[in-house]
Amino acid sequence: MPAIVIVGAQWGDEGKGKATDHLGDRVDYVVKFNGGNNAGHTVVIGKEKFALHLLPSGILTPGVTPVIGNGVVVDIDVLFQEIDGLEARGVDTGRLKVSASAHVIPDYNRTLDKVAERFLGSRRIGTTGRGIGPTYADKMNRIGIRVQDLFDEKILEQKVEGALDLKSQVLTKVYNRRAPSVQQTVEELLSNAERLAPYVCDTGLLLGQALDRDETLLLEAGQATLLDVDHGTYPFVTSSSATAGGACTGSGIPPTRIDQVIAIVKAYTTRVGEGPFPTELLDADGEFLRNAGAEFGTTTGRPRRCGWYDAVIARYAARINGVTDFVLTKLDVLTGIEQIPVCVAYDVDGVRLDDMPVNQTDFHHAKPVYEFFPGWSEDISGARTLEDLPKNAQSYVQALEEMSGARMSVVGVGPEREQAVVLHPLR
Repeated sequence: MPAIVIVGAQWGDEGKGKATDHLGDRVDYVVKFNGGNNAGHTVVIGKEKFALHLLPSGILTPGVTPVIGNGVVVDIDVLFQEIDGLEARGVDTGRLKVSASAHVIPDYNRTLDKVAERFLGSRRIGTTGRGIGPTYADKMNRIGIRVQDLFDEKILEQKVEGALDLKSQVLTKVYNRRAPSVQQTVEELLSNAERLAPYVCDTGLLLGQALDRDETLLLEAGQATLLDVDHGTYPFVTSSSATAGGACTGSGIPPTRIDQVIAIVKAYTTRVGEGPFPTELLDADGEFLRNAGAEFGTTTGRPRRCGWYDAVIARYAARINGVTDFVLTKLDVLTGIEQIPVCVAYDVDGVRLDDMPVNQTDFHHAKPVYEFFPGWSEDISGARTLEDLPKNAQSYVQALEEMSGARMSVVGVGPEREQAVVLHPLR
């Protein structure tokens, strides 16, 4: 059986956790392949809500093996806080596997992340301050600490010492902050090593063998397409590859084993942090979407910036990821809006662009070109087929499908697991 990739089609927070959970009982492994605890998934099962930050959503599905892949950066303290929290609620986390090649977030990178963001002032990126970016930078600079290093204290000490030769200079001389000692950092990293050991393995080998046994893998992205370090709205992006291509490098799965890419797209648009956002609403409509959609960060609690659906972005995500299926979430949030605008193109200095501008300056100055669709007032939370939706809601979904570059296979009509209209089975 092949692997399936789930990615976000906008700037994140589209509802990937729900989509992963929706497929959970049809797959054998759920793999997180990028990011760290700088983003979160919220999954609602019955009357219980689970907020996941570092763990894959598959941790909530009995029988599924959740995997933290080599492309993830791991804050070990956060990992065990999540594990303990789920275990206290009766969730079995014993099947979790962690890549020996995943990088670990040391204390000095959390400090650097926070002080660097403050130092940038008005030029800040809008990071979460959790050390994600500096840890990925260390990875590329080849001074990073990997999970496997925690099991060789001598190697660990050498690597920490090498990293701190540079970091301590930056912290003390640029940011006027006291750098941690080598011993302090080593002790912190080793404090959970014994507990972590049973979870650690060669996850690339594990997943390859699973595919050879005709088992199904679900690869879930953290963040989203427009936050991808290569294909997102740079520099207002994350530090990893959040697109379908990143699923291969972040898990060890070759592209030839992937035959389905599911992109999650919200029925409107949100983003957190700094950067351009053509359809952003700074008025009562934006406040309505924020409150009706509970648009506050799962990890940070920050209010999300809200705007109308952007079909240009959706088409871009379809192209970059090779999307086979869209899952449209939060359609119910639009209930009660008399007329719903949809951005179908951009106006940049009087020129209409139907595709993403090639440069950041044009995107920053892009003004949305809207088409308007009649809304609906009926409660759609109980809809399970397209015909159950009001005619105007049906027309809205069909219009988004036509302009977004791939079919709409599932439509979310509420936060709970079963609140979905399935137009085409995902698997």
